[in-house]
Amino acid sequence: MTAWWKKKWAGLVLLWVFVLAAWQGGAMIYGPEVIPSPVETVKGAVELLNDGSLQKYIGISFYRVLSGWALGSALAIPLGILIGRVDFIRHFAEPLLNFIRFIPPIAFITLFLVWFGIGEQSKIALILYATLFIVMMNTLTGVLSVEEDKIRAARSMGATEWQIVRHVVVPATAPYIFTGVRLAMGTSYMAIVGAEMIAANEGVGFLIWNSRLFFRTDWIFVGLISLGLMGFITDRLFGWLGCKVLWRYGVVSSAPVRR
Repeated sequence: MTAWWKKKWAGLVLLWVFVLAAWQGGAMIYGPEVIPSPVETVKGAVELLNDGSLQKYIGISFYRVLSGWALGSALAIPLGILIGRVDFIRHFAEPLLNFIRFIPPIAFITLFLVWFGIGEQSKIALILYATLFIVMMNTLTGVLSVEEDKIRAARSMGATEWQIVRHVVVPATAPYIFTGVRLAMGTSYMAIVGAEMIAANEGVGFLIWNSRLFFRTDWIFVGLISLGLMGFITDRLFGWLGCKVLWRYGVVSSAPVRR
């Protein structure tokens, strides 16, 4: 018989008890001005929920992340396949990609504000940039990892280049694409926080940044927890959907998924 502390649910309970205890201990040592207690954080969340601002900020941030992430992925996947399949393009594009991808999205905020204005376009463009190179590089890696024997076999059977890409390259690259898109989602949340802190009047990042003016550390904690929950839920949903739709191509989730 398995000991109760070895069961998964028991481990999760013990983990959260430890986290909450450490959190409460920090609040008692440093005071609510530095670390608000869990109870004070809940009260701050209720306050923001009652006036409707928390739901509004979460919705705005989620819209920005989803829009930029979807657009960036939609552009990056075909570009990654094209670069991976065409040697001439890859020889010129790969060094440029490896140079630009090391420039963090936050460094482009000022330029994007000049180019796209202070509206939603600049935030979505920043998320698109944060998504583009991660997905493109993962897609490119997947294309280059396709076994040459498979391509030769398809070509010997009379397959055209388009048929090879559609029936050989894309299925073999699906796990790489899925991983890149999933990683880009996390980067998108990091980018939107920076954008909303510097150049926004709404959103979870704005909530975190603006709360410092009122010394409301409980609101800051509410914003941080909201971001964590948003990322966790969207990542799990995307992972579950990917495993349901792409399981035949070897796409697996970090958590067990029943088929």
